[in-house]
Amino acid sequence: MPIVVVNFKTYAQATGQRAVDLAKICEKVSKDTGVTVIVAVQNLDLFHVSKEVSIPVYAEHIDPVKYGANTGKDLPEAVVENGATGVLINHSEDPEELKDIEIGIRRAKDVGLQTIVCAPTAATSEAIAALGADFVAVEPPELIGGDISVSKAQPGLITDTVELVHKIDDKLPVLCGAGVKDHKDVRIAMKLGCEGILVASGVTKADDPEAALRDLIKGMES
Repeated sequence: MPIVVVNFKTYAQATGQRAVDLAKICEKVSKDTGVTVIVAVQNLDLFHVSKEVSIPVYAEHIDPVKYGANTGKDLPEAVVENGATGVLINHSEDPEELKDIEIGIRRAKDVGLQTIVCAPTAATSEAIAALGADFVAVEPPELIGGDISVSKAQPGLITDTVELVHKIDDKLPVLCGAGVKDHKDVRIAMKLGCEGILVASGVTKADDPEAALRDLIKGMES
């Protein structure tokens, strides 16, 4: 089943009550289309968003700490208690070293969180696949938030990523992110072997987020 991950980041349009409202839109579109829509929200919004929708709600970050004296850290157990079922790791706006990614994946697994791990290159995607991520999202940082999608600008990056990831695990889903704006971008990504997309501003900052999300999903129709 195709997957759309909508990353709320810290956009004004996706904070507090507006995060709840946007998540409800995502839920409606998911139910209408049958496509799995996951929302990744600010950790402070996890509790009230997860209480209002039935679609998966992911955290945008965890720290690989355990119960104890860790002031200012996002404890994985607390993230789960506040409604998260998964977490984004290694987004280009929250990058980590490979050794820390491995620890983060392990801690996520400890508490039952699924992991979407971002990667800027095909080689990094392969390394992340070997660490046991649940999803690998290929996102060249220079295209994130821009007007040109990775599927149009760097199609070879997608095909190389899919090939290398599937050498490690042929069932591991690869998601495409960075600059994905419309169904044409999505259709290319799906044809190149992706099983879904990771988007942010294309939905969260759209004048009509529901229409934008529905348009993206059109690219997933066979």
